[in-house]
Amino acid sequence: MLSLRKGLIVFIVLAFGANAVILSKSVDKETITSLLGADKKFLLAALGLTLAAWCCDAGRFYALVRAAHENVSFKWGVVLTWLHYFGCAVTPMQSGGGPFQVYVLYKKGIPVGKGIAITLIRTMLTVLILSFVVPLALFIDPTLTEHSPFIKGVVAYVFVVISCTWLFIAYTVLRPQSVKHIGKVFLLWLKKLKFLRSDGVKRYIQWLDREMDNYNLNFRLAFSSGFIYSIAAVFLSIIHLLCVFSVLPVLMYSVGLPFNFAQTLATQAIFMFVLYFIPTPGASGVAESGGAILFGTLMPWNMAGIMSIIWRFFTEYISIFMGVVTAIRLVGWGITEDLHKGASPEEEARLKG
Repeated sequence: MLSLRKGLIVFIVLAFGANAVILSKSVDKETITSLLGADKKFLLAALGLTLAAWCCDAGRFYALVRAAHENVSFKWGVVLTWLHYFGCAVTPMQSGGGPFQVYVLYKKGIPVGKGIAITLIRTMLTVLILSFVVPLALFIDPTLTEHSPFIKGVVAYVFVVISCTWLFIAYTVLRPQSVKHIGKVFLLWLKKLKFLRSDGVKRYIQWLDREMDNYNLNFRLAFSSGFIYSIAAVFLSIIHLLCVFSVLPVLMYSVGLPFNFAQTLATQAIFMFVLYFIPTPGASGVAESGGAILFGTLMPWNMAGIMSIIWRFFTEYISIFMGVVTAIRLVGWGITEDLHKGASPEEEARLKG
């Protein structure tokens, strides 16, 4: 497993390397002229869309926490959003945002089981929306994946992974006792192999029972007394994606490139769908080069590369930078590393004093 420092270094190296190759292969005099003549107001509009996306994501966290009959402020929703970007940037398959969010929620008095359920629902809302948008986009315009057989294969693979994920979530919600049993068998197996002491096994079994109950309770609340907040979270998730997907057409408009908004939205939806399952930290390298290739179907090649980099700057790099600063200032790099290695929030709280 990559450490966070190594993950961040790999992310930066791959991103800079891919961007350097893209610039060397695509930029010409016309590219420079177009960039110098860009309408700065629309660059500010792209930044505004990024800020709006942060607000929607923070509001989504607030709504999901309220659905669980807990409470966090909007400010902490923004913190959770930045930590998500940081965690995703330094881990393969963009899987590392959850532990930091669960830790912050725990520090705000929310049980670990509920924290896991909240962060899981947040992620799956985005995936669920993309699961509807991508097939619709492919049905409306089947040529979107014809430019790359690889992308077509990856999209099919992602659908399989998502289906398995939903089945797993359904199993944990409908059969919590079975999940507890599996967890207890695993802990006893660790004890047998002398990885855990007897008193440690008892403590972890009690923790597993308690947090599985909290996890299951959160899902029940989300679809009962907290349903109105869950609906608000769905709405904010849709607006969040629209803000993110609107950055590219705004950037294209700023340099005078023609565009079809529906086509740009569909292309980005497919791309984001695929990036969730790229093994490099934060999908770095693949996101930049893949963006250039896909955007080449929307605009001339001499603009596709630089647009991919600028788009990535507004939609990811700024947020990741804020996430790095937030993670270090909020919990410190040492605790951040421990969370990445899998220590529970309770253990980290004791370590931090």
